[in-house]
Amino acid sequence: MSTTPRSRSLWRGRIVALIGVFVVAFSLRSAVASLSPVLGAIGEDFSVAPAIVGLIGTAPPVCFAVFGIVTPLMERKLGLERLAMIAMIAATLGLTARAFSVDAVTLLLSTTLIFAAVGVGNILLPPIVKKYFPDRIGLMTSLYSTMLAISTLIPPLIAVPLAEDTSWRLSVGVWAVFAAVAMIPWLVLWMRSRTAPVEEIETANPRVFGRLWRLPLAWALVVAFAVSGTIAYSSFAWLPQILTDVAGVSAATAGVLLSLFAGMGLPASLLVPLLVVRANATRALFAVAVVAGLAGVAGLLVAPTAAPALWVALLGIAPLLFPLTLVLLGLRTRTHQGSVALSGFVQSIGYAIVAVFPFGIGLIHDATAQWTVPLLVLGAVIAAAIPAAFVAARPHTIEDEWERRHGAW
Repeated sequence: MSTTPRSRSLWRGRIVALIGVFVVAFSLRSAVASLSPVLGAIGEDFSVAPAIVGLIGTAPPVCFAVFGIVTPLMERKLGLERLAMIAMIAATLGLTARAFSVDAVTLLLSTTLIFAAVGVGNILLPPIVKKYFPDRIGLMTSLYSTMLAISTLIPPLIAVPLAEDTSWRLSVGVWAVFAAVAMIPWLVLWMRSRTAPVEEIETANPRVFGRLWRLPLAWALVVAFAVSGTIAYSSFAWLPQILTDVAGVSAATAGVLLSLFAGMGLPASLLVPLLVVRANATRALFAVAVVAGLAGVAGLLVAPTAAPALWVALLGIAPLLFPLTLVLLGLRTRTHQGSVALSGFVQSIGYAIVAVFPFGIGLIHDATAQWTVPLLVLGAVIAAAIPAAFVAARPHTIEDEWERRHGAW
C-alpha cells in the first residue's frame, strides 16, 4: 500500500498555514540586508566602530549555528506552531528595539535578538512544510526559497531612500511590521493544534553524525556551504562601505548595488536545483560560481570605478553554492538518517566557519585602513571551493564513501 500523501488543493483547509509560511519566509531575510546600507546615517547619530559592524555581520551565522542545535530541543517542549509564533514575537521585538538603538552596543544586542529568531525560523520552515503540505513539499520549498530571495533583494533597494525621506530609524524598523503580521497565522494555528500531538523535528543520529568527520565528501559540502555563506554575509556587512570607499558611489547607489548582489540569488534559487537534478550540472555550477566570484573580486581590486554594477553582479553569482549545497545534501545520501545527519553537520560547521569572516574582515580593514587585503581574503575563500568541487561533483553518497573506506554503513 502506498504511503505517498494524496495530492489536494494547495489552498483547501490550509490557507492560514500557506500565509504563515510566506510571511515567516519574508521576515527571515528582510532583517539581514536592511541595516548595512544605512550604517552611514546611523553613524551620524552615534559611532559604530568597524569591529561592531563586523560583529553585526557575524551575528547571523553564529545564531544560525547555535539555534540549529537548540531549536529541536525547544520544539519538543513547545511544538512547531507555538515556537514559530514565539520566534516572530522575538523578531518583532528585536526589529523594534534596533530602530530605537542609542549606541553601538544596543544596536548589536537588538540585532543579535533578531538573528536568534531568524535562526529558529530557518530550522522550523522545512518541518512546517512537511506537516502542512506533505503532498506539495517540492512546490512549497521552491516557493518559500524564492520568497527568501525576494525578501533579501528588497530591503537594500529602499533602505537609503526611506532613511533620507524619513529617518534611519524608520528605515530599519519598518520590517517589524512584517514580523508582527507573521505572528498572526501561527497564533491561529497554535490555538487549533493545542489538542493535537506535537510534531517533533527530527535530529541527527549521533552515531551517523560522528562518522561524517572522517568523510571527504562531508567536508567538501561544508566548504561549499561556508564559501557561499562567507561571501553572502561578508557582503551584507561590508559591501556598501566597500563600494562607497573604492568605487566612489553614493550611499543610495551602494544600497541599490547590494540589492543587485542579493537579486542574483533569485534565479539561482529557481534554476540551480533543476540544473543539478536534471542535467547533472554540479561541476559546471561550481565552475561558474568560482570564476564569476573571482572575477567580481578582481574587478573591485583592479578597476572598481570602471563597472561597479558588473563586479557586484559577478560577486553575487558566487553564493549559488548555497542552493547547490542544499540540493546535494539530499543527492549525496541514500538513507534518511544520513540526510538528516549530513544536513546538521554541514550547516552547523559551515555557519560556525562563516561567523569568523564578517568580524575578521572588519578587523583587517581597521588594521590596514584599506580594502585590498579584505578583498584578497574573499578571493581566497572563493578559491577554496575548487578542490571541494572535485569531491562533491562525483556521483557518490556518504554511505558509499564510508563503506569503501571503513566497511558496512
